[in-house]
Amino acid sequence: MAAFVYLLRCADGTLYCGWSTDPERRLLQHQAGTASRYTRTRRPVELVYTREFATRSEAMREELRIKGLPARDKRRLWRRTVDVLPAAAAPANVSESCRSSRSTPPTTP
Repeated sequence: MAAFVYLLRCADGTLYCGWSTDPERRLLQHQAGTASRYTRTRRPVELVYTREFATRSEAMREELRIKGLPARDKRRLWRRTVDVLPAAAAPANVSESCRSSRSTPPTTP
C-alpha cells in the first residue's frame, strides 16, 4: 500500500512533517485540530509538499530524515519543487499546491 510523506506550513510559519496513506484526509484532520497537538494551535495549515512511497516503512524513514533537517532545508525541499518544476513537468507524486509558480525565487543563505 502506498504511503506519503507530507509537509504542512502552519499559520505561524513553522513546518510540520508527517506521513499518511491519505494525505488529503490527514490535511482535513489537521485543519479540524484533531490530528496533532502541534498543529492544533497553529491553524490554519497548508499542504505544501507530498511525496509518495511504495511502503509505509519507506515513508516513515523519510519522515524521520526530514524531521532531522534544519528548518531552512525543509523549506528548500518544497520550494525547490515549486521553483524548478513547471506544472506540466511535475511528477504525479508532488501535490498540486507544490506546483504553483512563485513570483520571486527563494534566497540562498
